[in-house]
Amino acid sequence: MAFLADALSRVKPSATIAVTQKARDLKNAGRDVIGLGAGEPDFDTPDNVKNAAIEAIRRGETKYPPVSGIVPLRQAIAAKFKRENNLDYKPEQTIVGTGGKQILFNAFMATLNPGDEVIIPRPYWVSYPEMVAICGGTSVFADTGIENGFKLTAQALEKAITPKTKWLLMNSPSNPSGAAYTEAELRALADVLLKHPHVWTLTDDMYEHLTYGDFVFKTIAEVEPKLYERTLTMNGVSKAYAMTGWRIGYAAGPLPLIKAMDMIQGQQTSGACTIAQWASVEALNGPQDFVRKNKAIFQARRDLVVSMLNQARGITCPSPEGAFYVYPSCAALIGKKTAQGKVIDNDETFAAELLEAEGVAVVFGTAFGLGPNFRISYATSEALLEEACTRIQRFTASLT
Repeated sequence: MAFLADALSRVKPSATIAVTQKARDLKNAGRDVIGLGAGEPDFDTPDNVKNAAIEAIRRGETKYPPVSGIVPLRQAIAAKFKRENNLDYKPEQTIVGTGGKQILFNAFMATLNPGDEVIIPRPYWVSYPEMVAICGGTSVFADTGIENGFKLTAQALEKAITPKTKWLLMNSPSNPSGAAYTEAELRALADVLLKHPHVWTLTDDMYEHLTYGDFVFKTIAEVEPKLYERTLTMNGVSKAYAMTGWRIGYAAGPLPLIKAMDMIQGQQTSGACTIAQWASVEALNGPQDFVRKNKAIFQARRDLVVSMLNQARGITCPSPEGAFYVYPSCAALIGKKTAQGKVIDNDETFAAELLEAEGVAVVFGTAFGLGPNFRISYATSEALLEEACTRIQRFTASLT
């Protein structure tokens, strides 16, 4: 009898974490490495949020919290959904978890039986299919492409739905592509979902506040209120408020689902860190100037990276609507050779040889389910981004 669970054979380690750790290891060994794999803002948490945490400590807010979250945070979450998304949720319809990952995991654990299918547009965040697998479900991938901005179409969604479909998992703006859905695009998807009442939607809106230009963010239950009773809307404070290490994600949805997720969390981790929850109350209720200021910085970085990558030989880089990633294609470089004679036979080899030759760490696109592409996080300084893109230009120019 095997000691380790069979479920582990269905799960792969996170490629993004692996690339980030490899970049760290090379730096520690003395290599000049620019790491563009990490999915977290390089800004510090706002002072008002830090001070709220300090004040909570001084007040003695250091005991076990309720499993689903402290009441002031659940109230703040409900107010946020009403204020920003035109969604009416009672505080008891919300839940707080230790990061967005726990929210997703608990939703799947609460709903998936063996054979249940989850539709995941690809490219996808690396953890989505692994969570589905751990929870006993089956991922059904719906392909997108660079030609349609890496967005799921109504036709592709209709084709993917079967009698076994339980969830459609959406992420807008997207990790890894930065693609964000317009109201019209969501409307087209909603029209399909209305024809299939057994399909629920889990929408990961973690990058909601990081959209650029004239883009107006919408979430699917806002666009189609008839989907309200079968939508779990997830978000968090990690990206917009530079609070990745505070580990707070949240969601709102139908009460029976929230209660089921609460029961699982009660036997899993119980409530999220009390101090981090009080900090999150201030993030959601407090001044939002920090978000607007950093959004402008991210947009300038996006424009720099897109421009420079499109000047690199053999690279095609669309300009995404949101998040802090670009997902360029390296298809024109497949089959070419490095100066050392190594053949670039796929995007994983491209990323490995780029790191070896120029010390630039990116994540290969196949890890996100769609290649030949690679993901760059531009959540770092313009100076480093300019240097990294210069190195990428030099590397691609050297291929023959």
